[in-house]
Amino acid sequence: MAVFRDVDKALFPIKNINTVVKLFTNQLEDSNEPDLALLSIVSGLIENQLTSRSNAAGQLTDSPESNVLPRFELEDVENLYKKFHLIITGSVESNDTKSYATREIVKKVSDVIWNSLTRSYYKDRAHLQSLYSYLTGSKLDCFGVAYAVVAGCQVLGYNDVHLALSEDHAWVVFGPNGSETAEVTWHGKGNEDKRGQEIGKGVSARSWLYVNSKPVVCTRHMEVAAMVSAINPSLNANVDVSEVALLQQELLWHLYDFGHLKKYPMAIGNLGDLEEISPKRPDISCKNLFDEAIESARKYYNNQHVYPYTYQGGYYYRNKMYKEAFESWANASDVIRGYNYSRDDEEIYKEFLEIANELIPYIMKMESSGFEANTILKKAECFANLLKFYDGICQWEEGSATPVLHIGWAKPLVNTISKFDADVRAQVNIVCDNVEEKLCSKKNGSIFNNNNNNNYEKEHASTITKPSATKQSASNFHPTIEALTAACSEKLLNPEFLLQGDGSPFVGTSQQQHEIKIKIEKVEENPDNGMEVLEPEFQAVEVKQEDPGGEYTIPALTKPEEEKENGKPGTSKSPDFLAKEEDYEEEMRRKRPTVVLHSQKMKELKDLLLAEKLNTHAISLHLTAQSQVQVGKKSRSDSTETSMRPKRARRE
Repeated sequence: MAVFRDVDKALFPIKNINTVVKLFTNQLEDSNEPDLALLSIVSGLIENQLTSRSNAAGQLTDSPESNVLPRFELEDVENLYKKFHLIITGSVESNDTKSYATREIVKKVSDVIWNSLTRSYYKDRAHLQSLYSYLTGSKLDCFGVAYAVVAGCQVLGYNDVHLALSEDHAWVVFGPNGSETAEVTWHGKGNEDKRGQEIGKGVSARSWLYVNSKPVVCTRHMEVAAMVSAINPSLNANVDVSEVALLQQELLWHLYDFGHLKKYPMAIGNLGDLEEISPKRPDISCKNLFDEAIESARKYYNNQHVYPYTYQGGYYYRNKMYKEAFESWANASDVIRGYNYSRDDEEIYKEFLEIANELIPYIMKMESSGFEANTILKKAECFANLLKFYDGICQWEEGSATPVLHIGWAKPLVNTISKFDADVRAQVNIVCDNVEEKLCSKKNGSIFNNNNNNNYEKEHASTITKPSATKQSASNFHPTIEALTAACSEKLLNPEFLLQGDGSPFVGTSQQQHEIKIKIEKVEENPDNGMEVLEPEFQAVEVKQEDPGGEYTIPALTKPEEEKENGKPGTSKSPDFLAKEEDYEEEMRRKRPTVVLHSQKMKELKDLLLAEKLNTHAISLHLTAQSQVQVGKKSRSDSTETSMRPKRARRE
C-alpha cells in the first residue's frame, strides 16, 4: 500500500517548479513503486489552479519569474491523498498476499471510479485527467479513468495492474506478464458500459483505436511519464500558461534522462513540441526528438503509430520545410493504410482531414505565388509523396464498414494535383501491381513505398529473375524459321541496288550469302535436331562500302570468330555499349521518384493522374465512388498559419 513518505512531506509548502521536480525525482529514484496517486494530485493541483486563474500568464515565456508558483500547502495535498485511499479501500478488499489481480478485482475498482463520477459535464474538456480533478469535482476524462484505476489497484497492493495506451485510448493489463487486458473506461461520445471486457476483439481489432495490439504498455515509471505527458497547460485555444508548460517540460526532460521515455513515442513528440516553443537543451534539438519518436515507434511497436509522423510533419510545416512535411505526412498515411476505418477513429480522421484540406492547400497557395513560387511544385518527389498520402487514405477505407472519402476530400485533392505541371507529374514512376513493385524494389533505390522498408528482393528472391543478354530461351518454332528470322532481323538489302539497280541486291560478300544458304539447308537435312536450342552462328557486324556521296555503314553477317578478329568495340551492337546503355537507363530510373500504389482507387487513377490535361471531374467521381458520406463542417478556421500541437489541441 502506498504511503505518503516523510521525505516527500518535507518538500512542502511547494513554492516553485524546482520543488515539484525534486518531489518527482525522489519518487523516481528512491522508490521501485512511484506513488501514482500522490504525483497526480500534486500535478493536477498546480495545473487546475493556474489554468483557472483569470489573470493567468500569457503565452509560454522563459523569464525567471515563470519558475515561481503560488504556495501549495501540505495539508491540502495530504487531505486529498487520504480521501483517495478511503474511496478505494472502503469499497474493495485490500490485497495482503500480493497475488495477481483478477478481472473481477479490476472491474470492481473501475466500477468504484465510474460510479462516483458526475454525469453532468463534457468528458472531453481540458484539465480532467488528474486525480485532483476526480477528488475535487468528480470529473475525469478517458485517460483519467484508466489512470485512476491503476492508481487504485496500486493502493490495494495489486502491482501487476498497468496502464496500456494507444494514441487515443487507454485500458489496463494485468495478470502474469500482463497477459490479461480489460476495458475500464469508455471511448467516444457515449457512456457504453464496456468495463471488464477484453480489448480489441472482433471488428474493432483492425481499428486504429487499438493500434493493432501494439499499445504502449507502461511500467510504473512510464505511468508517471504518461501522467506528465497528459498535463494540459492551455488556458484557452490560443494561450498556454507558462508555468504549467515549463513544469511539464522540466518533468519530461527528467523522465527522458532517466530513460523512461524511450518506449513512449507520443511523450517524446510532446517534449519536441515544448522544445520548439522554448528550447532548454541545446544538445538535443526538437528535430532530433521528433526523429527519435519515429525511431521508437518503428523499433518497439512495428511502426503501428501515426502521431510520431504527424508531430514531425507539423514541425516541418511550421518551419516552412514543405518538402519534408509532405514526406512525413506520406509516411503517416503509410501507417494508417494498415487499419480499417471505424467511427472510433474520429481523432485521427480529423488529423488527416486537416492535413489534406487545410495544411496542404495552404502550402500550394503559398508556393504558387510571390517570391516562393514553384519552389516545390517543380519537385517530382513532392508529387510522389502526395500520391502516397492519398493512397494510404484510400486503402484505409478499403474493407471498412464506413467510407472515408467524400467530395470534401476530392476537391482539395484535384486542386492540389492541378498545381503540378504535366512534365513534373510525368517524372514520377507510378507502380500499380505487386510484380512491378518487386522488380522496382530490386532495381530502384528511390521508391516511395512504405516506411517499413520491406525487402522484396529477399522475400521474393525465387520469383524475381533478371533477363540475361547472352542466354537464349527455348522456342517452339522450327529451326529453319528461326534461322530465317534471325537473318531477317538484320538489314540485308543493298540500298545501292534498290536505288540504281547496281551491284548485288544483298549486302556482304557472296561467300557470306552462300554460307547463309548452306546453314539453312543443313538445318533442313537434320530435322531430329529441329527443337534443340541453337547458339547463333551468325552475328551482326558493321561493313563499310563505298558510295559516291561518301562512306556509310550497314550491317552484314559474319561468324563469331570473325567478330572477335574484326569487330569494333563500342558499336551499337557490342556488349560494352549495351552494358553502358543499361547502366544509364538504371541511373535515370534511380533519379525518377517511384511511388507504389496499393489502393484500388489510386491504381485506377494512374492514367488520369499522368494525363497532360487533368480531367478533374473524372478524378473526383472516382475518388468518391461508393463513399456517400455527408460533408461535415470544418473543424477549424482557414488560418492555417497558426501552429497547433496535434494531441493537446484535440483535448480542448
